[in-house]
Amino acid sequence: MRVIDQLSKSQRVVVVIALGLALGVIGTYLVSLGSGIRSGWYGYSPLTTTLQQASGLSSWLRLIIWLALIGAWALASIRVLRPAAGQDAAA
Repeated sequence: MRVIDQLSKSQRVVVVIALGLALGVIGTYLVSLGSGIRSGWYGYSPLTTTLQQASGLSSWLRLIIWLALIGAWALASIRVLRPAAGQDAAA
């Protein structure tokens, strides 16, 4: 017996939403790696005329990360929200 079978329908929806939020936070962290403003003495205004910004990940790699996370969320949602083996789908 799966642990998820013991949850009601509304509890399963909460699990799916929480999983989506967690994957959203993970995705935001992953696509922001390597980007951001370089600080420290490099940004000291007498030493530079422009603000240096790191390049970060390329756009196609960000797209692949988001698509993989969305796919994982969709598959996990289908698994969580499907009825148990002995239950009727209309219940």
